[in-house]
Amino acid sequence: MIAIDTSVLIDLLGDDARASAAEEALRSALAQGPVVACEVVLGEVVAGLGHGSIVMDALDEAGIGFSALEARAAVRAGEMQRRYKERLRSGGRPATGPRSVPDFLIGAHALLQCSALITRDAAFFRDYFKGLKVMVPKGA
Repeated sequence: MIAIDTSVLIDLLGDDARASAAEEALRSALAQGPVVACEVVLGEVVAGLGHGSIVMDALDEAGIGFSALEARAAVRAGEMQRRYKERLRSGGRPATGPRSVPDFLIGAHALLQCSALITRDAAFFRDYFKGLKVMVPKGA
């Protein structure tokens, strides 16, 4: 099972230049097994694009399923968020960087419940979720 990140899903459902790269990455992932989105990704996509029923229909049509976050993934996300804030503080910066809990929930879900993550944000996920296989759409 492979997780999909919000940015790639928005690319896929959007109508911009990144849509074809996202579609190609999704097709490649589906050839390896199921592709899923967690509730955080669904929430972010609907917040960004609107119309929940249209988003859900598009996911069904694209062959993307749903996988709920398990408690252990939520705990790992909290641990990684704390580590992130500590890193910021130790670097002399305020502990309010650009990363928020949803980013860590998505990464922990992919690491602990899936075999990989399709994302455009490979550097962040590789840094905080060691061992997570990251799949980046070409041209992203």
